[in-house]
Amino acid sequence: MEGLGWIAAIIVGGLAGWIASNIMKADTGVFLNIILGIVGAVIGNAVLGILGLNAQAGSWIAQGFVGLIGAVILIWLYRAVAR
Repeated sequence: MEGLGWIAAIIVGGLAGWIASNIMKADTGVFLNIILGIVGAVIGNAVLGILGLNAQAGSWIAQGFVGLIGAVILIWLYRAVAR
């Protein structure tokens, strides 16, 4: 969540992780939702960087969307490896 302060990153990450866990029907708690959202944003930004794109660093909405996509990818990867 580059460009956002720590508190904003926690709020946006928590929201992105919560939405991702609902989309993927994962049973995660508040703390894991925050971690999923923040780590998901890092992964999402890395994927966008490889594709030559970037989300606006200071935009809560853009970073929330990137965090959501990254968190969905993380849940999917976890399920693929856990099988």
